[in-house]
Amino acid sequence: MIHAYLNRFRAQLVSPDPRQQRQAILGLLLVAGLIAGFFVGMLGPILTLALVVGVVGGAVVLRSPLWGLVGVIFIATLLPFGAMPFKIIFTPSFLDLAILAAFGVWALAYALARETRFQFSSLGGFVLLFLFLAAFSFAMGLQHARPTPNNLRQFMEMILGIALFFVVINVVRDEDALFLLARALILGGAGAAFLGILFYVLPREATVWVLDHMTRIGYPGGFGALRFVEDDPNGIMRAIGTSIDPNVFGGLLILVGVFTLPQVVSQQPLFPRGWMVAFAAMDGVALLLTISRGSMLGFLIGLMAIGVMRYRKLLMWGVLGGALLVLSMLFVPFTQQYMQHFIEGLQLQDRATQMRLGEYKDALTLITRHPVLGVGFTAAPEIDLYIGVSSLYLLMAEEMGLVGLAAFLLTMVMFLNILINGLRHVHQDPRLEAIMLGILGAMTGLLAAGFLDHYLFNLAYPHMTALLWITVGMGVSAAQYARRLEYAVLITDN
Repeated sequence: MIHAYLNRFRAQLVSPDPRQQRQAILGLLLVAGLIAGFFVGMLGPILTLALVVGVVGGAVVLRSPLWGLVGVIFIATLLPFGAMPFKIIFTPSFLDLAILAAFGVWALAYALARETRFQFSSLGGFVLLFLFLAAFSFAMGLQHARPTPNNLRQFMEMILGIALFFVVINVVRDEDALFLLARALILGGAGAAFLGILFYVLPREATVWVLDHMTRIGYPGGFGALRFVEDDPNGIMRAIGTSIDPNVFGGLLILVGVFTLPQVVSQQPLFPRGWMVAFAAMDGVALLLTISRGSMLGFLIGLMAIGVMRYRKLLMWGVLGGALLVLSMLFVPFTQQYMQHFIEGLQLQDRATQMRLGEYKDALTLITRHPVLGVGFTAAPEIDLYIGVSSLYLLMAEEMGLVGLAAFLLTMVMFLNILINGLRHVHQDPRLEAIMLGILGAMTGLLAAGFLDHYLFNLAYPHMTALLWITVGMGVSAAQYARRLEYAVLITDN
């Protein structure tokens, strides 16, 4: 009977009779409204929206691993800490589900023999070595500290995030796939920046109301979720977006902002130039509102890397922006406070900087006692020491020792070398050139900011690990495609 009603409805929907079409459409809207009203009444508007996005996104992700990667990018940028409102031993996050879906669909293609070729790349051995050392250090650390279920989940999230590199280089095999991921990164970053600005300019009560409604999907609520310079509610508020922490939000904006900038001056941007200017402007404004000194420094270094390699115009814009910022100090109180905060950091005067110096000292003590393979990812073996420091490289040395840190640095050096060599072969395709320059600048900025922050290798921020290694995979794929493109041009010319 149900099948007969469905056939009848389908026939009315495509009927040449306008009256029957209207009746079918009205019936569809009525049923959809009743279903939506039911779920809004039962779950609330936030959870209902998350459910709809999850169902639609899940259907798209299961089409191919490429769309799975797109899903990972959107979740990592827009809702990185969103989690399901139920527990299965642990509470699965949206990011967990997206990463597992991407891996699952990718593996299924091999299991069904739809895919037989596996791309390893010249960087794959270094990434695999880094993964092995991370797993080995984690296992060694179990000798002196038992992991909690949350420790295990977070470590597996980090391992899967790094392993996304292999998914990317095997799925992204042509420029269309690369352009799709690049557009997703630009759009996801612009959306994150927009939310960060919106939460900042809204009255605090309205922002807290939104965050309170997001507590059902794992977000912190209340006025305690807002962040301020020196943790002083009477001081300058810092933009957090949906990233919870302003420094992590700043790191995300380094990645997406610097990646977007070359599109503004490219001969063939991935979106209309006006939109690119708007996206880049939102990224820059949101970064400014985070009041993250390390992120701003990383952003400027990434901008310089792009300017030195190709687009001198971006260097001029950077100088002009800096000059305007300095001039605004004469008239805008916010800018005056902002610059004072930066100057205090340079002079090592503020409390946050002094706390970091204490962390660095403790981290160096731990590394001196366990220099080779570190202490693992759970806890330090000595009661007078702890794992945790606001530096990517010191944190990595704490957990994986100098051997693990060296493996990471070697991997990054090899990656940047591959990318720079690829840029020599890409002049005939301005779209590919802009993407590769954006990746080079973003990675340079992130690695520079890593001296002052730890979000790229922190178990608490798996979305940043995933985005980092997706970007590395995109860079390797772009460099390989650039070389193939130049070879094809040479063959055609000859």
